Amino acid sequence: MPDPISSLRILPSDIDPAGSRAATQKDTGFTDTLRDAMDQVEQLQSSADTKTAALVNGDGTDVHSAMIAVEKADLSFQLMMQVRNKIVAAYQEISRMQF
Repeated sequence: MPDPISSLRILPSDIDPAGSRAATQKDTGFTDTLRDAMDQVEQLQSSADTKTAALVNGDGTDVHSAMIAVEKADLSFQLMMQVRNKIVAAYQEISRMQF
């Protein structure tokens, strides 16, 4: 499963200094990036729900793996909410500008 946190960061190794991209690499827009991140958060939440239900039903899931899945889902949701808050703040700042 891809790591939702690392996919939101821009690391220096991810930046192409020459400004050129490989012809096979697809350009993704900001909206696509956000949609993918939200899908990953949803997948983590679904996984946490599944593991919690398995724990409650006694299907062999241990408490530790269920708690780790719940914490991963919680942290990724908190990160997504912070990104959302920053986007809303940027939109409000732009809307206050006079052209």
